[in-house]
Amino acid sequence: MHATQMARPIDRDQEQALRRVMLRINEQGWGIAIGMVLGLGLFFATNFLIVRGGEDVGKHLALLGVYFPGYSVTFVGSLVGFVYAFVVGYGIGRTIGVVYNGLAHRAR
Repeated sequence: MHATQMARPIDRDQEQALRRVMLRINEQGWGIAIGMVLGLGLFFATNFLIVRGGEDVGKHLALLGVYFPGYSVTFVGSLVGFVYAFVVGYGIGRTIGVVYNGLAHRAR
């Protein structure tokens, strides 16, 4: 290793810039991640109930149709529910990111 390739200590300004970048979270990434978790959760829960079958399939889950117009405990309804749940989850994730970044910015 040459002397010019050795790590040099960073100064205070560089350390603060690095800390600022490392403390910040990606709001869009959080939105997509939480949206996918909620969307896929509803999609799989709906399809699990459909496959399981029975006399009155998913009567409690069907109540989500009140909040998500077009949602029902059917395969097409699971796709509609995925979209609604993804949008809700995306909003929740973005909100978490904005609040966290705001608090992290204040803490510096």
